[in-house]
Amino acid sequence: MHWYTITPLDVLMFRDAKPFTPGERAWAGSTFPPNGHAIAGAIRGLLGDRISVKLIGPFFCRDGQTLYFPRPLGFDKKTPLVPLDWAEGHPLKGQLEYDRAKPCPLVKPTHTSSSQEDDASSGQSETAYRQYLPCELVLNYIKTGEIKPDAWRLEHEGEDQPWSIETRSHNAIDPGTRQVKDADGYFVENAVRLKASWSLAIGIQTDQTIPASAIMRLGGEGHRVLLQRCNSLGEQWEELHMRSQQNFKNASTIAQQDPKSEQARSLAYLVTPGVFERSNNGQATCRAYPWEWKLAHTVNGNQTPGSLVGVATDKPVLISCRIRDTKNENQRALPATQRNSIPAPQMFAAPPGSVYYLERPTPLFIDDPKSKPGKALEGVKRLCSLGYSELLWIQQSGGN
Repeated sequence: MHWYTITPLDVLMFRDAKPFTPGERAWAGSTFPPNGHAIAGAIRGLLGDRISVKLIGPFFCRDGQTLYFPRPLGFDKKTPLVPLDWAEGHPLKGQLEYDRAKPCPLVKPTHTSSSQEDDASSGQSETAYRQYLPCELVLNYIKTGEIKPDAWRLEHEGEDQPWSIETRSHNAIDPGTRQVKDADGYFVENAVRLKASWSLAIGIQTDQTIPASAIMRLGGEGHRVLLQRCNSLGEQWEELHMRSQQNFKNASTIAQQDPKSEQARSLAYLVTPGVFERSNNGQATCRAYPWEWKLAHTVNGNQTPGSLVGVATDKPVLISCRIRDTKNENQRALPATQRNSIPAPQMFAAPPGSVYYLERPTPLFIDDPKSKPGKALEGVKRLCSLGYSELLWIQQSGGN
């Protein structure tokens, strides 16, 4: 696998999954950063429709040298949150009633310092803190389970948001008049412009050779980006990934020796959108955490406890893509590359930065050696090959 930076040569446009028709709905929604489907489509447009693509990311990159990751959502500004079940001595423990069919609510630990509390209640804007963290800070988080309060301060422009939004209107004028054409209507959409020194970063593995440098079209209206190889970014990712796997193995070993040990408690930090979808009688349902992870607390005695205690997440990321029409008989007779492109069903992904609190590390369906081969496993593999549902593991107990 090779790593690349993606540097826009112009603004970029990525419409969201909401239906849009000029004249009926005047504002076209947008989304950023782009999802794996959009990037894979751009790579296939560069190399050929039939190639196989595996992605890691996308992430942000500053100066073409440092990977950046979304802030863990298990923090209230600078203050770390813990599930109420783990907060020993908390005044709400045993007093707060919540829906036991859902994850445990998160609270601030009772040992939070007064300076942290004052800062958390000072009314400062959320954008006053880093919303994207550099690789070395994330590595320390994986090693220790902590992010020091001072580490949240902005050090470089763009660490709160590496891009800006430019609102653009579109219309067509009737010849000989000053009126907008009724057929075309009028609509407004957002264009994205990355800030100076920032780019996207992506790990790519294909069955064809990608040039070390190439111009590629990405997003709506075919805007161009510069794709450049940068192997040092891959080294940063490998260091994070190796330490993450080490944490998973260490905590798993502890859990095997003593299933109730607090030393086995782990955090799973989601760094790309998490698509956790389950199909039941042809109806697909998405939720904010993996379906294979059962809650550690049970509603009744007939249930088997799992490992998931709490979830820190935010509003879902809507993912839309397009597929080749296979339902129309006339279309099925055509080669795949000549079939009509139609909208695929929407998916709702857990946002990157989501944090999952587990009593013991539990693999995803795709990583579990006990998973049975079949359509479900193949479907998950296809999604993960586009960069979705990438987790980094953190031992709650910390330590090096």
